[in-house]
Amino acid sequence: MRILIAAAGRLRKGPELELFDTYRERFERTGRPLSLGPLALAEIEPRKGTGMGAEAPLLRNAVPRGAVRVALDERGKQISSPDLAAHMAQWRDHGRPEVAFMIGGADGLAPELRDEADLALSFGQMVWPHLLVRAMLAEQLYRAASILAGTPYHRA
Repeated sequence: MRILIAAAGRLRKGPELELFDTYRERFERTGRPLSLGPLALAEIEPRKGTGMGAEAPLLRNAVPRGAVRVALDERGKQISSPDLAAHMAQWRDHGRPEVAFMIGGADGLAPELRDEADLALSFGQMVWPHLLVRAMLAEQLYRAASILAGTPYHRA
C-alpha cells in the first residue's frame, strides 16, 4: 500500500527536511516487508497569501483517485500510535492501494477538504507548523510500521 503526503508549501534544505528524510527511509525499510510503502511527498505551492481556499483544489488534485484520504487538522481525532498502526493494517488488508495524508498551509485545511476526508487526525490541541508536521507524520508512519513488524522501537 503506497503512502502519500500531500502538503502545502515546500520543504527546503534544513533540519525539517533532514528529519523527514530520515523517517521516510526508516518507514520504507520497515514497511516494505509489510506491504507498506513507498512513502511519497507531493508538495503544492499556490500563490503567496491566497490561503486555504487556493490550496484545497491543488491538494485534492494531488491525491490519487481511490486513495484513503486522511486530513491532518487540529479539529481531527486524536488517536494513539497503535491505533494508527491498526488503521494502516486495516486499509492494507482491505486492499486499499494508497493512503494520502493531507497537510494544509499556515491557515490549515479548507473545511470542505477536511469534510471530504475519510479520517481527520490531530496531533493534539496545540497547533504545529505545517513544515514540522511532515516530519512528525513520517515518524508516526515509521512507528506504525514498527508496531506492525513487532520491533522494539515503540515501547508503550
